[in-house]
Amino acid sequence: MILKSISLINYKNFESINFDFDDKINCIVGNNGVGKTNILDAIYHLSFGKSYFNPITSQNIKHTTDFFVVDGCYQKNDRDEKVIVSAKRGQKKVIKRNGKSYDTFSEHIGFLPLVIISPADRDLITNGSDTRRKFIDGVISQSDQEYLSTLLKYSKIISQRNSLLKYFAANNTFDPTTLEIYNQQLHEFGTIIYQKRAAFLETFIPIFIKRYAAISSGNETVSLSYQSKLSDTDLLSLLELNLGKDRMLQYTSVGVHKDDLSFDIDEHPIKKFGSQGQQKSFLIALKLAQFDFIKKRSNVNPLLLLDDIFDKLDEKRVEHIIKLVDDQNFGQLFISDTHADRTESVVKKISQSYKIIKLE
Repeated sequence: MILKSISLINYKNFESINFDFDDKINCIVGNNGVGKTNILDAIYHLSFGKSYFNPITSQNIKHTTDFFVVDGCYQKNDRDEKVIVSAKRGQKKVIKRNGKSYDTFSEHIGFLPLVIISPADRDLITNGSDTRRKFIDGVISQSDQEYLSTLLKYSKIISQRNSLLKYFAANNTFDPTTLEIYNQQLHEFGTIIYQKRAAFLETFIPIFIKRYAAISSGNETVSLSYQSKLSDTDLLSLLELNLGKDRMLQYTSVGVHKDDLSFDIDEHPIKKFGSQGQQKSFLIALKLAQFDFIKKRSNVNPLLLLDDIFDKLDEKRVEHIIKLVDDQNFGQLFISDTHADRTESVVKKISQSYKIIKLE
């Protein structure tokens, strides 16, 4: 899959601009604040219907304007594909493929597979479990529409159950029959989600460990593990066991929406014991493993976006990462950096064609 060109209107700092891309490597360079990351985010927007950095749609519209349009032309499986994402203040966002709007955004997820590596990924290590769950869910959803559909149903039932718990507390009442209906649905959907996450990680973890070893030259041992209460018991039992707690808190305190991933280096939490370089390598290995997994499931080379790749990594390690993508297993690559000469000196060392896009 190749992104041939992109057109931006009123998107973030851009009023109106067009870019044509090389089929292999595209280096977007310029000083801080000129919009390098915004171009990568626009490409991300075309794949997921939202920004990677700011999910609030209105905040992606250029100041003093009322709408934005991101228009991308792709080549996928020998077919031309045109995808447009547009938004107007106060109105619902629209995603169109070849002129036809989607009924639901979830139908589009996975059509244009993409992996982004960014300094913002550090949130995966530093933030709470919600960020790590979103990572797992995002990877699986790109190749499994049933999983995404089940996840959306589960989230809806959680919201309804929480509203019911609040209603009980506010009105000093309790209806076990209605609650049992929600519990049964959560058990059904939650079990599917847990099983799919566990199966995914069984495949994903060995890929991740192999990728980290390649990036770090095997100097450290890393591990990744799935933390879920469903590994010990079923969700229905958990919900019944925690009913008193849920009624007191007025929300659902157990379930797959509380699952987490544990990130360790040399058997210690990488958040506390990993250096900045080790944490960065961990995250890059995580994202390259994501690339491998999605490619295997979809039989399509995802787009790979490297935002500010030199951040906290020395040039030698960056060169090693670029070499990893210098083979037929990778498709189109987008790199942003503040130093054009530094970026070009690295990509010149590999055999792929490339294009330097300089932003003033």
